[in-house]
Amino acid sequence: MCCLGRADMVSEPLLHKMKILVVDDDRMSVTLLEQLLQRRGYSHVMGITDSRKALDICATFDPDLILLDLIMPEMDGFALLEALREDGSESFLPIVVLTADLTEEARARALEAGATDFLVKPVSQAEALLRIRNLLEVRRLNVVLENQRAALEEAVRERTAELRCTIAELQTANQRSQSASAFSGA
Repeated sequence: MCCLGRADMVSEPLLHKMKILVVDDDRMSVTLLEQLLQRRGYSHVMGITDSRKALDICATFDPDLILLDLIMPEMDGFALLEALREDGSESFLPIVVLTADLTEEARARALEAGATDFLVKPVSQAEALLRIRNLLEVRRLNVVLENQRAALEEAVRERTAELRCTIAELQTANQRSQSASAFSGA
């Protein structure tokens, strides 16, 4: 396992609190990923083996990152990717595809459907942990920026409302002044 740089360690505790959803029809794969992540300090990891439940779980669990198998019965990873991206409620939700399918067609199809990254099965633990950490950091920064943007928009709305009130008060005062001048000059 490679060492983390000092700058990376600053946000590491924040990343460990982020939510990770593992979706794979193979219970062993789900368990291994859950255990790997929990051993590395990730405290909010949920694994499911029924891809049909993934959309409902996403709505309640609100993951920050999804690890998604492509080849599953009932609802495959491609269909789930498309459904997750159709929702459009998340500005940036990293989805890492887990696959043993190394064909160019599978990669292109997954990327077109909205995959953020790929991990090839069997998954290299070191590579998986680094990619997960990197994508969680990008997600965290994206959320920070989104919150700052929302706060700035609110501040602009408040300031605009204050300016409109001030302008209205000035116009009223100006009209009164003109009326008083017209009245006294008549």
